Amino acid sequence: MVGIDVAKAHVDFSVLGAELDAQRFDNEAEAHSALAAALKPMDVALVVIEATGGYETALACALQAAGLPVAVVNPRQARDFAKSMGRLAKTDRIDACMLAEFAGVLVRRDDLASFIRTLADQEQQALVGMVTRRRQLVTMMLSERQRLQLAINLVRPSIEAMIEAIRQQLDDVEVEMVGHVQAHHAELDKLLRSASGIGPVASAALIAELPELGRLNCRKIAALVGVAPMANDSGNTKGRRRVQGGRFEIRRVLYKGHAHGCTAQSGHQVLLRPAAGRKQVAQSRLGRLHAQAADHAQCHGQNQQTLGQIASRRLTRKTATKSFHRQLKWRCPVASSIAKSLKPRA
Repeated sequence: MVGIDVAKAHVDFSVLGAELDAQRFDNEAEAHSALAAALKPMDVALVVIEATGGYETALACALQAAGLPVAVVNPRQARDFAKSMGRLAKTDRIDACMLAEFAGVLVRRDDLASFIRTLADQEQQALVGMVTRRRQLVTMMLSERQRLQLAINLVRPSIEAMIEAIRQQLDDVEVEMVGHVQAHHAELDKLLRSASGIGPVASAALIAELPELGRLNCRKIAALVGVAPMANDSGNTKGRRRVQGGRFEIRRVLYKGHAHGCTAQSGHQVLLRPAAGRKQVAQSRLGRLHAQAADHAQCHGQNQQTLGQIASRRLTRKTATKSFHRQLKWRCPVASSIAKSLKPRA
């Protein structure tokens, strides 16, 4: 097992169980070939590389081209593993040794194949580059538009010219990206775009940044993206499931596609709940029903100020029900409908 810590200028590698100390190579093409040649005779079971913002891509491709199994892991996972082993110090050599130990753990897992990075071909790399460039242009466009709102008249022409140039670049990249997808991934693109809300941009992003599509089942791919609710139980406590981790850019693309698909549906009312979901829905429903209760209280001499205080609090569904029970004493007929609508679902 081999662990490799990647920096911009150099890479440090360590071999688990070997007498060799951690060694350093330059982070360039010739050094990558030399490192692959040095590792090939060792019968390596797994090479673990820490993701470093793209500086590890060329090395991972070179090692896989040499026939070595490579797993690119999240830096947070690698650091958490080091802390769990009691290693608090952090240097490039220590990180390489810890990644080698991490490889020794991963190689014994049944789902090792899900950690192995597939070697991207030239078409896939080109698509990833275009999707990334489009995202960068969108970010630049947003920044310039925000600056334009507060800019004085003297500098506004410069910002407007930059916005127009970015818009032109964005159009060119999108045309090239869509053409590339039609030329090399037409079948998969057709399948993805058959889903409601998935257009050419979302399809290109999914093909580029989720190459595991088709290799993993629905549960694993959902967990990989970060849209699967994770269990949070301990003993008799049943915690609330929440989504966490995963690939943020894919989730953002899916959210936009889902929102667009829901908006496009005619004759149906679709409720999109954010992360705070149930509490926000309960509060908004409480506000609407409070207006009904206030009207009824005005007709029957109830205390409107008390009802207003109740509706203005940050109440959960459970506490809202109890508060209305306590204040209205079930004398107000609206209280029955409020209690039923706020009753927690089983």
